[in-house]
Parts: sequence; C-alpha cells; structure tokens
Amino acid sequence: ARVLSNLSFNADNNIAIMRAGAVEPLVQLLRIGDAEGKTRAASALNNLAVNADNQVAIARAGAVEPLVQLLHTGDAEGKAQAARGLGNLAVNADNQVTIAHAAAVEAL
Repeated sequence: ARVLSNLSFNADNNIAIMRAGAVEPLVQLLRIGDAEGKTRAASALNNLAVNADNQVAIARAGAVEPLVQLLHTGDAEGKAQAARGLGNLAVNADNQVTIAHAAAVEAL
C-alpha cells in the first residue's frame, strides 16, 4: 500500500493503478489490516480520489465505510488520511450522500 500511495501522486500512475484493479485490495486492507496497513491504504485511496473518475469507482468499491471507521478508531495519521480521503471523495455529489449516511459528518 505504501508503494501504491507513493506512485499514485503521479496522474499517469494514478490511471494505471486504477486499471490494474488496486482499489478492491486497498479497501480490503482498510477493513482487515493492521494500523499501518489501514493508514497506507487510506493514503493511497486519498491520492487516487483526486481524479474525478476515480471518486465514483472508489466509493462503489465500498471504501466509504472503512474510511469512516478509520476516522473513528485510527491513530492520528490514520484519522488524517481517512479525513483527506473522505474529503476527496466528497467532491462528487453522489458520494456526499453516501458519506453523510455513513455517519462521517459527526466524526469530522
């Protein structure tokens, strides 16, 4: 996840990472990983969510719920990455509704 996070800063890499199907494994790591794994997965998703097309795909892959969970239970860095990721996803109007229903507003 750390490597994907670093690579996803580049727009071309961002597209390649999405095409390679990395979102689902990152979401799974958010759900069941250790604290560092969750933080790195959130960081990678945060970077990927800068792209408008990716925002919808990431939300559809189920990232909102585990990001909200990390926002509630993570360490300081995990919470920061989760908040950034949710912020990037919230640029999309449909995702705003999903995020609000996931009780993220209270934690933010």
